[in-house]
Amino acid sequence: MAFPLDEYGRYQPAVNRFPSAAQGKGFKELADYIHSKGLKFGIHIMRGVPKEAVARKLPVKGAKGVTADQIYSADGQCRWLRDNYTIVADRPGAQAYYNSLFDMYAEWGVDFVKIDDMSNPYHKEEIELVRHAIDQCGRPIVLSLSPGETSANAAEHVREHANMWRMVDDVWDLWRDVRHLLKVSQRWYSSIAPGTWPDCDMIPLGRISIRGERGEERMTRLTRDEQYTLMTLFTIFRSPLMFGGDLPSNDEFTLSLLTNKEVLRMHRESTDVTQLFQDEEKVAITSHNAQTEEVYLAVFNISDEKTQDITVNLKSIGLNGDVEGTDLWSGESNGKVSNDFTVRLAPHASKLYKFVP
Repeated sequence: MAFPLDEYGRYQPAVNRFPSAAQGKGFKELADYIHSKGLKFGIHIMRGVPKEAVARKLPVKGAKGVTADQIYSADGQCRWLRDNYTIVADRPGAQAYYNSLFDMYAEWGVDFVKIDDMSNPYHKEEIELVRHAIDQCGRPIVLSLSPGETSANAAEHVREHANMWRMVDDVWDLWRDVRHLLKVSQRWYSSIAPGTWPDCDMIPLGRISIRGERGEERMTRLTRDEQYTLMTLFTIFRSPLMFGGDLPSNDEFTLSLLTNKEVLRMHRESTDVTQLFQDEEKVAITSHNAQTEEVYLAVFNISDEKTQDITVNLKSIGLNGDVEGTDLWSGESNGKVSNDFTVRLAPHASKLYKFVP
């Protein structure tokens, strides 16, 4: 398959899909339209240089005399999509190629770039090339690395070079994926900070698999309790929230999971996200709002069979004496509580609370 490339070996939008890209305009007009709606514009790309650019020995913009066949290696090529080659970081023209790519994205008005085949295995040198390219392009662009599992050994490096990175492989509408996220998230609490976000992947709710990538088109297979559990984890963990379903098809319940103002305020304003405990059956996570002094608590029953009582000592999360508790999903008050706080949960169920001192 021949892909549209410009004279410098950079992928261009296909005009049959994006007519506004004609005459070399790229995504500029589409980005302008999206910005006019008050939204951000993002693209999803693959790591490396196109094989076609290498075969045609196309010049690298900004690197006089260097062509694409001089900056590539077939080693480390993506295992599941083989249209690109690895860029060898220490070769003349390697940085210039990525610079030219992000200069072009900046001219288009791109706000967000997700780069695939970057995190597992962890391509440290190419990540550094991309970071330098963004820093020099003159436009703030959010960098997302995919897919996981990103190695926890790379935590310091990925925090310095990316804004978000996948903790796991693709998350689908299966309980085992939600449970795996809870397990893997334990490695990443210390990395949650403004500008650096461990990424739980896209939210597999609503109408999904429309083109049949993982089974037939369907509404999510997660039960309602499991959907609450997934959204409770994503929000208290402060993962980037990227919806993976078809928005126009959403029912009222799915919309309620995406638009709860108090839950989204917690996601936006909370700090010091901390796991209190996790074993094979129970999980508790807390955070707090430094502006309001509110304390948040999420509790999960991850048992497949047992209804369980989950108890958290409120003093362990900085609460002393009587405090007011509210279920964030329902908005219902639990009244005044103190000392040990106990919740009874069915298998795969969870609760999310706000306490006001």
